[in-house]
Amino acid sequence: MNVLLVEDNVLLGDAVRDHIAADGHSVDWCLNLAEATEAAGTGKYGVILLDLRLPDGNGLTLLKALRRQANFVPVIILTAHDQTSDQIEGLQSGADDFLVKPFGLSELSERMKAANRKH
Repeated sequence: MNVLLVEDNVLLGDAVRDHIAADGHSVDWCLNLAEATEAAGTGKYGVILLDLRLPDGNGLTLLKALRRQANFVPVIILTAHDQTSDQIEGLQSGADDFLVKPFGLSELSERMKAANRKH
């Protein structure tokens, strides 16, 4: 599966990318919203792992744009903010799942599989 990872934390991004690649997936990693918006527009991804707080904007901007374009690729939000209001806004915006950092990489893998089963 092709995975789009949108994460500005280099240490976390490295760990997630390496883990997903070890599971046999292809990973494209974007560090900011502008790169992610361009990459997501290709439509080649089976799942998007999306950080909310990025240097050039909020990941929800990308999520809302995808849903307006009827692009229903599974999106799992990854964020350090564990406030219920963030979770609710993400899910209402069309996210399929929500993981609060720090999270286990095996849990992320299982959530990716579950999100793909739903679509």
